[in-house]
Amino acid sequence: MGLLDQLVGQVAAAAGGQGQDGASQGGLMDGVMTMINNAGGVPALLEQLKASGLGDQVASWVGTGDNLPVSASQLADALGAGHLAQVAQQAGVEPQHAASGLAQLLPQLIDQLSPGGQMPEGNLLSQGLSMLAGKFLG
Repeated sequence: MGLLDQLVGQVAAAAGGQGQDGASQGGLMDGVMTMINNAGGVPALLEQLKASGLGDQVASWVGTGDNLPVSASQLADALGAGHLAQVAQQAGVEPQHAASGLAQLLPQLIDQLSPGGQMPEGNLLSQGLSMLAGKFLG
């Protein structure tokens, strides 16, 4: 479990407290978990983002180089108003603030979940997400 503990610590440190728009990273993490589950898992969410024109960004988050940024409006367009509203409701913020927080959190999260440029197999990925959620949500 050392790798997963390290992963939780790195994302928690990188995400730290509040986003620029006051969105709680813990609240956003709860929303991200729901969003991932509703999409059918991390690989399905990444495919949705790629299909929405964010292929270069997603590839950089999974890859071993620097993460390309994504804007709040790009994520809002890619996720759709319904999914974004659900994340915002769970985080207790307005949708535009949720989009801004996700633009900060999602690249870091995917980067940390894909060490060496590879997404882990299903069970390990689920364990890592659960640990991250537990760390952020108490």
